[in-house]
Amino acid sequence: MQQLTVLRKGRLRWDEVAEPTLQRPQEALVRPLEVARCDADCLSLVTSATHMWRAAEALHRLDGTIPGVFGHAPFRGPYPFGHECVAEVISCGDAVRDVRVGQRVIVPFQISCGRCARCRGGLTGYCTAVPHFSAYGFGTAGGDWGGALSDLMRVPFADAMLVPVPEGIDAASVASAGDNLCDAWRTVGPHLEQHPGAPVLIVGGDASSIGLYAAAIALAMGSSQVDYLDTDHKRLELAQSLGAQVHEGKKPRTGTFYPITVNAGLTPASLDSALRAAEPGGVCTSVGIYPRKHVPVPLFAMYARGVTLHTGLINARATIPSVLSLIQSGRLQPERITTCVAQWDDAAEALLDPSAKVVVVRE
Repeated sequence: MQQLTVLRKGRLRWDEVAEPTLQRPQEALVRPLEVARCDADCLSLVTSATHMWRAAEALHRLDGTIPGVFGHAPFRGPYPFGHECVAEVISCGDAVRDVRVGQRVIVPFQISCGRCARCRGGLTGYCTAVPHFSAYGFGTAGGDWGGALSDLMRVPFADAMLVPVPEGIDAASVASAGDNLCDAWRTVGPHLEQHPGAPVLIVGGDASSIGLYAAAIALAMGSSQVDYLDTDHKRLELAQSLGAQVHEGKKPRTGTFYPITVNAGLTPASLDSALRAAEPGGVCTSVGIYPRKHVPVPLFAMYARGVTLHTGLINARATIPSVLSLIQSGRLQPERITTCVAQWDDAAEALLDPSAKVVVVRE
């Protein structure tokens, strides 16, 4: 079968590789139809792989018990590309009950069993049935699961992982639902459910689509004020088109505080801005990965205002239903963040587009 392989930064190639096969009764094979480029993909392929290498190596140091994973810098090619996709179910094992051949399904990027205590508790990003950080499209960092830009993918826990695309929803619009859309929802969704109408600050940055999705979700959920802060003019224009109030720069206006803040940057400065802008009792969610040993955090300012910082892997499978519910309501249109749509055969070139969100579709 054909598989898009990352050779090095800025270079991809279609390769002929062996097809995956069903190995257990609870598995399914799916054929990717719509694939979105994740913000992490953009960093490792378009911007700079160094940050992602350091992040994955830091995870290795954190959990050195994982055999055969992180054996070398995980984003050094060759490795199969892609982990956000909608796919068609091609075949199912005998024990699969909840999905059927021919269905279009969202494939979460993380591998999760759905049965262990963590999965049952909603921590599907930390499943104990598989090695930590098991995922599609991350090279040795995620294990030998292949990538979404391929003719077939093996899903080891089909009933637990796969989510049917609801009727009436354009599959390409939810191509990112297996990762970045969920990552954005967790930054604002639970907090706006608890505090309806609360103002939100989003500090934009290299997690470009996540910051924009967060703005769209906050607006869709009725936030009374969504302020988007960034230095990138194109992202500022896109955020403004969504309805956010945009502010060019690295720091919010002095003396302005928010109950909900989001750090979609990858620098210590962006994290500092988001934390210092949280009001008393506020919560800041950071989607950035910080592999450095020491990242300055304004602990006294947080202490003085009782600010909560949340970070960590997204629990994608557990979050997908919340994202789909908002899309089905008509209030959220993820396709408004898509900046480039390309045909399957053009993927190797299109995925190098530096804009916020690239989606590749198979006819």
